[in-house]
Amino acid sequence: MTFRREKFIEFGGPDGADGGMGGDIWFVADRNLGTLLDLARHPHLFAKDGSKGMGGNKTGESAEDLVVPVPIGTVVYKNDRLLADLSKEGDRVLVAKGGRGGRGNLSFKSQRVTAPRLAEKGQPGEVAELELELKLIADVGLAGFPNAGKSTLLSRMSHARPKIADYPFTTLVPHLGVVEHKKSSFIMADIPGLIEGAHTGKGLGDDFLRHVERTRLLVHMIDPLGFMNTKPLDGVRVIEGELKNFSSRLANKPRVLVVNKQDLPEGALVLEAVKKRYRARKVFGISCATGQGIPELADFLLTELQRIPKDAGFVMPPAEKLHHEVQPGYTVERTQRVWHVRGTYVERVAAMTDMRLPEAVARFQIALKKIGVDKSLKKAGAREGDDVRVGSLEFVWSEEPFRKPPRLPRHRKMRIQS
Repeated sequence: MTFRREKFIEFGGPDGADGGMGGDIWFVADRNLGTLLDLARHPHLFAKDGSKGMGGNKTGESAEDLVVPVPIGTVVYKNDRLLADLSKEGDRVLVAKGGRGGRGNLSFKSQRVTAPRLAEKGQPGEVAELELELKLIADVGLAGFPNAGKSTLLSRMSHARPKIADYPFTTLVPHLGVVEHKKSSFIMADIPGLIEGAHTGKGLGDDFLRHVERTRLLVHMIDPLGFMNTKPLDGVRVIEGELKNFSSRLANKPRVLVVNKQDLPEGALVLEAVKKRYRARKVFGISCATGQGIPELADFLLTELQRIPKDAGFVMPPAEKLHHEVQPGYTVERTQRVWHVRGTYVERVAAMTDMRLPEAVARFQIALKKIGVDKSLKKAGAREGDDVRVGSLEFVWSEEPFRKPPRLPRHRKMRIQS
C-alpha cells in the first residue's frame, strides 16, 4: 500500500502494485530416470514465492515453476484419485498450483474510492499429498507360479541374466529383456512368481502385479509338474483368478498359455490336457532347457504385438463425469470452545486479508456478511464473546452492528509565506 509522493503533485494517488504469482509444481516424464529413489529420499517439494509488489506501480515478478523429472511409467494419484499416467517421454502434469499475488491498493481504486488504504496478502499455494507408482513398460509380461520357467525363458529369448534356481521365489524383483527376432524387437518382463491370494498380499503379494497391468500381452507359463499341492490345470485357474481379482484390465488383456518342460514325460500329457480344456486360447508347448518351440512362440508374439495398439497397456485417467456435485460455500461447526467456518472462499479471503489495515478488516467483514456467515453463526448458537476461526485467522464474535471505519483525512499541502 503506497501513494505517489512527488514535488508539486499534491494528490498523487495510490501506486501500490500487485505481487507476482507463486510457482507451480509439474511432474515431467524423463527417459533418463529409472526409479523413484530421488523422490523417496526427498519427498517434500516446494516451489518459490512470487516477489512482492512495490510502489511506483511496479508489479512483483512471478516465480518460476518447479519441474520435477520422474521416470516414464509413473502413475500419479492425488486424493486417492488417478491424476495422470506419464507413459511417454515429455508427458507432464500439474500436481500443485501456486497462489496468485495479492493486489496492491492501486487495484482497489475507483471513482468512489480514489485513495484506498488496503492491500492483499498473497494467496497461499496449493498443498497436495501425492502417491506415485512406477509401472514397468514392457510389451510382453510373463506370469505364472514360481519355478514355472519364466526367468529361464527370458534368458533364452534375450540377453537378460536373471537369477535362476530350483527353489520358489528365486526372482524377487522384475527383470526386463529386449527380445530380438527376425529383425524386430520387443521388451519382455519377468514378473516374480504369483501364488493363490497374491492380490491380497500373500507371497510377494501385489507388489509386482501392477507391472503386469502395464504390458500389452501376457504369457502364462505353466509347469507340468504343478506347484506344491496344486495340479497344472488347477494352477491355470488360480493364476487367472488372481489376475482378474487384481484388476479388470488384466482379465481382458490378451494372453497366451505356454506349457513349459516339454522335455519331461509329463510335459506332453499336460499340453494335450490344456489344449482340450482351453480350446479358445492359443496354447504352445516349449522347453526352455532344449529350446523346443521357442522360435514358434517368438513368431506368434511378434504377430500379436503388431495387432495390439501401443497404448493398450497404459492406465488412462477416467473421463470427467457429466455432472458435478455442488458443495456448500461454507460450513459452520463448533469444536470445544471455537466456532470453525470452513470453505474454499472464506479461507482464501481470510488468508489474503491484511489485518493491520482497518479498511482491509472492514472488507473482510463485508465479504462474510454478504454470503451469510453472520446469520449462520447466530442461527447455530454463537454468542457474544465466542471465538470464531476461519483458516488460520481467529477473532471474537460480536452482535454489534457493523460500522465502516472512518475515512482518514487527506494531508493538505501547507503554504509557507516568507
